[in-house]
Amino acid sequence: METLYHQTNKQIQEVQSHMGRLETTDRQSVHLLENDLQSRIDQIFNHLERLEILASKEPPNRRQNAKLRVDQLKYDVQHLQTALRNFQHRRYAREAQDREREELMSRTFTTNDADTSIPIDETLQLNSNLHNAHRGMDDLLGSGSGILNGLRDQRGTLKGTHKKMLDVANMLGLSNTVMRLIERRATQDKFIMIGGMLLTCVFMFLVIRYLG
Repeated sequence: METLYHQTNKQIQEVQSHMGRLETTDRQSVHLLENDLQSRIDQIFNHLERLEILASKEPPNRRQNAKLRVDQLKYDVQHLQTALRNFQHRRYAREAQDREREELMSRTFTTNDADTSIPIDETLQLNSNLHNAHRGMDDLLGSGSGILNGLRDQRGTLKGTHKKMLDVANMLGLSNTVMRLIERRATQDKFIMIGGMLLTCVFMFLVIRYLG
């Protein structure tokens, strides 16, 4: 288990390092980097499934600590997955705006027998809609980032509390039943956090799709 744990942790650090290149990669190559990062993240999730099985087979006195270490890796890779999706959403929005701007610039004059006019009102309305959509996207992404930061802070608080409870439980020699209840509560907190992250991503996707 130790070998796979350190290998997975190293892969997470590599993904974190490559994430910083997303903003500086040219438009023609950025999708290749996104695909590479997604492939690495998928591989990490596969390793985590294996680590969960191995952690459950650890001796009772080491099992809880092993599960906590695996949970930490899961939290880290979930944040990386969310960050990658947020970047992709922003890129899709920018590309859509660029296409609409190019279509607007390539529009020809409307000709009539008596006069030649440009549909100025329609053009201004389109520009206004693009500006509002862009501003709404920035607000939405900022809100989503704030929510994810809040979830990350809650994760740290829950982990610290959980560890202290386990330490106290070991010192007092509590029964296995109480230990299982503590572990079950930690699992429930984890699912609640993951559910909140998923709902946030779904909400962001729906709003982006509606604005598009």
